[in-house]
Amino acid sequence: MRRQVRHPDLVRKHHELSGLEAALRAAVAGDVDFGATARALTTMDASNYRRVPVGVVAPRDATDVAAALEVCRSFGVPVVARGAGTSIAGQATGTGVVLDFTRHMRAIVSVDHEARTAVVQPGAVLDRLRDAVRPYGLTFGPDPSTHSRCTLGGMIGNNACGAHSVAWGTTADNVSSLDVLTYGGESLRLGRDWQGAPAGLRELVGSRLALLRTGYPEGLPRRISGYALDALLPERGADVARSYCGSEGTLGVLTEATVRLVPLPSAPVLAVLGYADESAAADAAAGLLPLGPLTVEGMAEDLVPGPERKLLPRGGAWLFVETDGEGAARALVRAADALDATVVTDLAERRALWRIREDAAGTATRMSGGGEAWPGWEDCAVPPARLGAYLREFRALLAEYGLRGTPYGHFGDGCIHVRIDFDLYTGAGIGRFREFSEAVTELVVAHGGSLSGEHGDGQARAELLPKMYGSALVSLFGEVKDVWDPDGGLNPGMLVRPRRLDEGLRFAGLPVVVPEAARCVGVAKCRVDAPSSGADVMCPSYRATGEERHSTRGRARLLHEMALGEVITDGWRSEEVREALDLCLSCKGCRSDCPVGVDMAAYKAEFLDRHYAGRRRPWSHVTMGRLPEWLRLFGPALNLGRVLPARFAGVTPERELPRVASRTFVSWFGTRLETASDVLLWPDTFTNHLAPQVGRSAVRVLEAAGVRVGLPPGRVCCGLTYVSTGQLDRARKVMRRTLDVLDAVDGHPVVVLEPSCAATLRTDLPELLADDPRAGRLAASVRTFAQALEEFAPAWEPPRVDRPAVGQTHCHQHAVLGDAPERRLRERAGLTGDLSGGCCGLAGNFGFEPGHYEVSVACAEDRLLPAVRAADENAVLLADGFSCRTQLDHLTGRRAHHLAEVLAEALVARESG
Repeated sequence: MRRQVRHPDLVRKHHELSGLEAALRAAVAGDVDFGATARALTTMDASNYRRVPVGVVAPRDATDVAAALEVCRSFGVPVVARGAGTSIAGQATGTGVVLDFTRHMRAIVSVDHEARTAVVQPGAVLDRLRDAVRPYGLTFGPDPSTHSRCTLGGMIGNNACGAHSVAWGTTADNVSSLDVLTYGGESLRLGRDWQGAPAGLRELVGSRLALLRTGYPEGLPRRISGYALDALLPERGADVARSYCGSEGTLGVLTEATVRLVPLPSAPVLAVLGYADESAAADAAAGLLPLGPLTVEGMAEDLVPGPERKLLPRGGAWLFVETDGEGAARALVRAADALDATVVTDLAERRALWRIREDAAGTATRMSGGGEAWPGWEDCAVPPARLGAYLREFRALLAEYGLRGTPYGHFGDGCIHVRIDFDLYTGAGIGRFREFSEAVTELVVAHGGSLSGEHGDGQARAELLPKMYGSALVSLFGEVKDVWDPDGGLNPGMLVRPRRLDEGLRFAGLPVVVPEAARCVGVAKCRVDAPSSGADVMCPSYRATGEERHSTRGRARLLHEMALGEVITDGWRSEEVREALDLCLSCKGCRSDCPVGVDMAAYKAEFLDRHYAGRRRPWSHVTMGRLPEWLRLFGPALNLGRVLPARFAGVTPERELPRVASRTFVSWFGTRLETASDVLLWPDTFTNHLAPQVGRSAVRVLEAAGVRVGLPPGRVCCGLTYVSTGQLDRARKVMRRTLDVLDAVDGHPVVVLEPSCAATLRTDLPELLADDPRAGRLAASVRTFAQALEEFAPAWEPPRVDRPAVGQTHCHQHAVLGDAPERRLRERAGLTGDLSGGCCGLAGNFGFEPGHYEVSVACAEDRLLPAVRAADENAVLLADGFSCRTQLDHLTGRRAHHLAEVLAEALVARESG
């Protein structure tokens, strides 16, 4: 008889949790954490579900995994294995002990390029494997859109697929052998011809051969639902490893895998085919398969952000078809009955287009016209030839239930992703969610499809499997589970004997306290683990520490749990949340790089404001948070503080305070205050008091271009330092005073030289003063230096610098303002090369505060400093942000320049030459 594990609530009731934790600490060399933070970070994955674990273990090796399983078994506590936590059906959450494989067991053990195989640990990130085998002209075929952070263990658990599955199949098609441990402690190496099969499995399968030969639908390249027991048929090689793939951690715990590799395309080319609508694209997809494409991906215009629309050919929906070679791509375009088409060979352009498709998992959660959409019917698959018909009926079903969703996905495999605007907060909404799920199940089955075509069943669909497979085959799934895991200790409630699909939703009991508690959907783009040379910023603190709590998702999860009050119980006073937010640099990278636009900088400001309400603040909040006040009151006298102990200024001892200029920019500007102007130059605190040469240079360049420059008619401040330290009442007071000053010139174009101040005026100002229409008008009037030149002096030719440029696009510039005008201005001035992405790591007050120095330097070392070191000796070091220039001076000893300074110097040279 099967012995069922005890529920963790019973363990708590018997006061055994402390004994479990102590036993795990004694047995495991890796990390054991039963604290509130660790538990809160693993209550959710990327699904609609939430389960609270009793603790988290990060094993160092297979021996640790075995020891953890033995302890948990002795306490009757279930175990769930977890990779990057991007599962969409709930299978990466658990109520017992979570085994986190992303901290230690991440190695690519070996690569045999001649045999085209690699041995990996379960926590190895896919892109790390792809980078390791690329020098041999190889890759791992399956490539889900989360390839920059998903783990091989998670891919095997869910039988992940990705865009190239029409050419290279699913993960199960690319696995050679697997090393697993059962909950009972048995070590198995799984392979073909029954290798590694647990006792009783062969006999059980042998007694049900007829059922296995007739019970699975045919013609489905993406049939992921249920256990793949048909892989155990003798005519299919009795492949235990293949059968294990997609078992969602319910049969065993993976400790090592040998995977097959495939040759990289020699000359990948992307053909983008435009169609009138989604149905037309779906109808066309299957007909392209005989031409041998590497991908056939589909999406409609609903998911394409406005600026990216110009990258695509005419149409209302598109197929992204990759081929090996331009000739093959053009032949495919000729054969396709498309409305319009483009063939893209340039690598940067291909990456830009693929990013649109890969970000769809996040962008699909934001409905056009407002509202939010969720997984829940995320990835069904039908035979490719039936996809168009299925989508038309699916759209009709959505309309019948008053729901909206935007399908996209792997059209060539008949697999569709869609996020739907379910109401998962109210009883009526949840009831409709259930009714729709049952109705769409009938539709998928009627088309000969699979409930899951990629992400597995988990809790989201497992309850509905009898509709697809019938009761006999589903009953056999349960018997197979009992052979592998007679104690029922591995991921109970998933796939076999499942919980109800409308049970344990993560929104249950969630008060409307902080909007990001629900906004983050868990796709974990902030957890990018592989090296990156792109322009993305998010998430510098995670890239520095590698800890989930320092990712945008991790912080959002902690805020979610704070709002619920079950795991994190002290609300806005929470030290767990404060500690996680402490290393947030407020770079705003997540505002643009996160597919759902989480703005953790704004949430941090809100949290700090409430956390310290009525309490003593850190001294740095007083000194640096109120920097504009101190500079206005004391000016150059503050230079005396440079010789005083760092703690007096709330500054880490590794830093030297910036020198205050002897004369402010405003005083230099002098009598120009009353002149007529085309633009007002914003005298931000940094430019006015710390870097007035930047302001002087900007005036010189703008006037040389024929742009008349004035200053605001009084003292102004954007409130940045108050916002970043969470002093929001002071920030609002400062902002309102600024708006009062600008009443006389309301709507006049304002040129802001400091990107962080420009971003504050563009975003924080109208958000914090939503009740004041003047805030929106000032935000709309903000221009960067390059924007002003482009708008007010379009015919002006800048002086030629004709040198390479190196440096960094400011985080806030990237996230809020965009840098296209800056790039065009640099190009016109002969400044060649691209600036790096990432973050400088100083980030205003962040890098000066005690306890932040090491992370600050690590952020700079991620991309900025390597780019500077690798640059030509003649390169101009560019950094428009005062913090970026300060960090570069501190860490490299080289002076960086604002673009205005570089152009002003070139003007002098042109005039004198």
